[in-house]
Amino acid sequence: MHFIRPIASSANHPVTTPFKGVPTIPVNIMNLQLKDKTALVSGSSQGIGFAIAEALAAEGATVVINSYKLDFVDQAIDKLSKTVRDARLIGAVADLSTEEGVQDLVKKVPAVDVLVNSVGFYVAKDFLEISDKDWDEMMNLNFMSGVRLSRAYLPGMKARDWGRIIFISSESGVKIPHEMIHYGVSKAAQIAVARGIAETTTGTGVTVNSVLPGPARSEGVEAFIQQMVTSRGVPAEQVVDEFFKTVRPTSIIKRFIRPQEVASLVTYLCSPLASATNGAALRVDGGVVASIP
Repeated sequence: MHFIRPIASSANHPVTTPFKGVPTIPVNIMNLQLKDKTALVSGSSQGIGFAIAEALAAEGATVVINSYKLDFVDQAIDKLSKTVRDARLIGAVADLSTEEGVQDLVKKVPAVDVLVNSVGFYVAKDFLEISDKDWDEMMNLNFMSGVRLSRAYLPGMKARDWGRIIFISSESGVKIPHEMIHYGVSKAAQIAVARGIAETTTGTGVTVNSVLPGPARSEGVEAFIQQMVTSRGVPAEQVVDEFFKTVRPTSIIKRFIRPQEVASLVTYLCSPLASATNGAALRVDGGVVASIP
């Protein structure tokens, strides 16, 4: 089932709701000249995708909220309508893991100024247990959704001589995690394709970049932390400390990144102010990747 629905918000002030134990970060309006732009954020019903949609809406952009479930889209729109004053939102249900799902979405939303390829998932699995089906599912959603959407929207951006395409990759695309190699490979592929597409925008007002978040305190991570708290009877702070000692020991900030911290960088890249940034892979990983570039 696919639908589009414009929504208007009557909330007075933009705010964000923190996860338990995570300080609130308000949605700061930075006047990034996005009020006349339409942005599609795939997988924007929760997590980093939701935070990006929220930040873009706060900047005045018309934002297409996407998920594969109607309930998820409705819930995201209801929440955004309360947190962002005068938000201009469009709901679009589509399963972007398939070519047909992408085509359905493009029919409903035929043109956008900004495309943020955020949809994706991860799952820990030993390499020897990752089946061909697992690989196909990971690559179709995490990688091919962005390829297909970019292929659909890039010609219009070039014709208008302005556009932004951003792939939400991961530090796992540079430092492939042994516990979920297929996820890391899908994220490495995003970095590569973003650079390749950028090369096709030479001399235009279109830019294509990738953003590499580190471990973020999304709904899934929050649920994992609470599960550990319940099952082990230890404080949430201890669970976080152990994670960064054993799983991501190279982190400099030694904490999970807030989705809003990723969204701030992405929103700037969507702006006309970021016109000189093209073909870049920008990290917001808390220093997990221990390298200079």
